[in-house]
This record gives sequence, structure tokens and C-alpha cells, in this order.
Amino acid sequence: MSSSQQRAAVGFPGVSRRQLLRGAGAGFGYLALAGMLGRHAPSAFGAAATETKGPLAPKGSHFPVRAKRIIFLFMQGSISQMDTWEYKPELQRNDGKVAPGGGKLTASKFKFAQHGQTGTWVSELFPHTAQHVDKFCFLRGLHTDTPAHPQAVIQLHTGTALASLTRPSMGAWMMYGLGTENQDLPGYISINPPPSFGGAGNYGSAFLPAYYQGMKINDVGYVPNLQAKTDLGLQRRQIDLLQSMNRDLAASPSAPDHLQGVIESYELAFRMQTKVPELLDLSREPEHVRDAYGVKDGPAGSFARQCLMARRLSEAGVRFVEICHPGWDQHNNLHKDLIKNSAATDQPTAALLADLEQRGLLDETLVLFGSEFGRLPTSQGPDGRDHNITGYPMWLAGGGVKAGYTHGSTDELGRHAVEGRMHTMDLHATLLALMGLDHERLTYNYAGRDFRLTDVGGNVATEIFASS
Repeated sequence: MSSSQQRAAVGFPGVSRRQLLRGAGAGFGYLALAGMLGRHAPSAFGAAATETKGPLAPKGSHFPVRAKRIIFLFMQGSISQMDTWEYKPELQRNDGKVAPGGGKLTASKFKFAQHGQTGTWVSELFPHTAQHVDKFCFLRGLHTDTPAHPQAVIQLHTGTALASLTRPSMGAWMMYGLGTENQDLPGYISINPPPSFGGAGNYGSAFLPAYYQGMKINDVGYVPNLQAKTDLGLQRRQIDLLQSMNRDLAASPSAPDHLQGVIESYELAFRMQTKVPELLDLSREPEHVRDAYGVKDGPAGSFARQCLMARRLSEAGVRFVEICHPGWDQHNNLHKDLIKNSAATDQPTAALLADLEQRGLLDETLVLFGSEFGRLPTSQGPDGRDHNITGYPMWLAGGGVKAGYTHGSTDELGRHAVEGRMHTMDLHATLLALMGLDHERLTYNYAGRDFRLTDVGGNVATEIFASS
């Protein structure tokens, strides 16, 4: 057996006979060392070890914190804004006419009405969410760089549209900058992330240490390999032995870069065994709460389950939770699919907002709702709309933003952002600032260069900040 094979103690299959014998012969010493070095690891005998400051511990912010955590409701595929959140009277009046620049203007077939004290126009597709418009801070002047879904989704999540330039996700940057509130849970969780359009890169850590990446779970709360196979006391002894060998390897010049992330992940996974299954068990919620969200079995209840999970995770101290509803890419079957998608997302979204508010969490939780870009006011085929990257909305609610406020606007037809223009980098800079982070100071040196989420751009839209 080569020396490199003997050193590769990242998991039990790779433990050499020499290492195992050494660990067995000096087991108590190794276990004591693990107890001293482990950030939370109990000793071999179950006594609590002294907690030390680790990479995931809460960190100080650059600015006063306006939001402690984020829930991102990602409508993957690009929701049609002029059929949902953008009422354009000129578009309605000019239905069927030739648009400036070509194409046939197509009015929305859905009725709009004003809601709340703000009189905000909302489509009939979102009757439940419309009851909360006075909580919303609309960003109506967004724009991005590419009309292709893979690049736009990656850019929304990582700041770059080029998959070849793998960069950390915005959730990973927030973990790096702030740490996590609950050391027994991941600080960043992505529920049902899109398998394509960047895949794991959308919640990955890239060149940041691996322990800042997001954890993927599905909408029924399944986490692979989390169920303990042995008694927890025996398992703790096994992990302590393994971790001592991993730390020996980490101290060597030939140690792989990801090893510290592996060490951290083992400790977190051990702690999660007793916390996460209970947290993701929605049957523990009262029936009236589950009914309010619309929780039910099967695909039709997926988004409702995700929303309720997001509330439970956020309440428990998870820093960044993203949930996803795919299928908004309506190049055809626009009206039928909008009815189906809005029916799946409207009630759960409204219930999440109401639940957070009722529990006193909304003021410190920032809820973000939106897509990678928008859609055009012109028709595509008999029943569809094409992509629009030059002007589209998202809305925010809760932590640190003005309620009942609109920032920016598009032109009278809803095609181009004309006021309060915000690029994706501006959105990222603003989200970081609401979390207390200066996007220009949140940097990581890699390959001889200081990288940041916003690269060399990004302006903070302080206009949307609520008064302290």
C-alpha cells in the first residue's frame, strides 16, 4: 500500500491497516485530541466538549443588520409579469397592434384589480398573495445580461452568466460573511433546486471552503444517509477516531483542499441526525397550519410543503433558504399553465407571509419572490410570450425593506426598465446590504485575486430600506 493510500483517511473505506492499528493502539489519546479540537464534538464518553469558534460560527456584520435571514421563492422559467404583477393599461388598449420594434402586442387575458391601501394592481391569478401587497417592496426596474435560461439562472445565483467561471452562490457568500445561527443545522438549504440550468453550482461554494455550500433536500424532507445505522454513542466514537486521522492528514503538506470541509460536514451531519428529521416532519404542525398552506400529498402539494419547511427552517435559525417552483417558461400554453402554476404557488406564498408575521419573524426575515428574467408584451405563436431581460419585476417583503413601496418602473408597455434600473449585481449588492454585508468588502482571495459576489459592479438601492 502506498503512503498516499495510507494517508487517505477521508472515510472508512480508505483507512489503512497501519492507521487503524495506530488508532486502536492509542485510541484514548486520539479521542481526547478529537474532543479538544472538535468545535462541538463530544468526547468519547459523551461529555460535552468545550465549544470553540469555528468557520460556521456567527460573525459580525459590516453594517447594522436589517434582515437576519432570507427566504427566496424562485419561480424558475420566468413568470410573465404582465399577466401577474404588472398592469399596463397601454398594453391592454393596444392589444393586437404592432409593437415598436416589431411583434404583435398581446394584452393579458386575466383581470387585474387594485388591492390594499396602496391600491396595487394584481392579477386575478394571485388572489391570496394580493391580500399582502401592502407588505411588498416591488423592484420593477430589473434587467440582466442574457436571455438564455441556463446563463440567467446561474447569474442570478452566482453573479456570473458563464458556467465555465464557477463562482460561489449568493447563499454561500452570506454563509462566508455571517456564519450560521444554529450550529446543529446547515446555514444554507436549497429545497428542490433545478437539476439543470447550472445544477449544484446554483447552491455551491466554488472556491470558497466547502462548508459554506448549500445543502439540497427535496420537498418531502428527504436527506440521504442521515438515518443513524448504529447507536449514537458508538457512532460518536467512530467519528472521533476518523476525525483524528482526518486532522492528521489535514496538517500534512499533501492534504486535499476540501478536507476541512469534509471534517466540518461529518460533525454537522452527526448533529443533524437528531435535529433535522424532526424539523422537516410537517405532521408536527397543527392541522389548521397545514391547511392554511395547502399542504397535501403528491406533486400538487410540493410548493406548499416547501413553504412550510422554509418557515420551520428559518425559525430554527437557517440563514438562507431557497425554494423552487419550475415550469414558468411559457412559450406556448401560456394561459393554461399560468392558471396551473399560480394555483400551486399563490396560497402557500400568502400563508408563508401570514405565518411569518404572526410569529413575529417577518420583520427580521427577508422574503424574495421572482424569476431569472421576465417575458415580453408581444405574442409568441398562438399562446405564448418570449423572454425579456430588459425590464421585469421582483418583490421583497419583511426584513428591512419599505412596505407598500415601489422602486423603479418599466415603460408603458412593460418592455424596458426606464426608472430605478437594477442590474442583477445591484440586486445582489442590495440583498447583502440588507443582511449587514458590504459587497465591496466581502471578498475572498483565490488564485491571486480578490473575488466578490458582485465582481466589479453593484450599487445598493438604499431607497428601498425601511427607516431604522
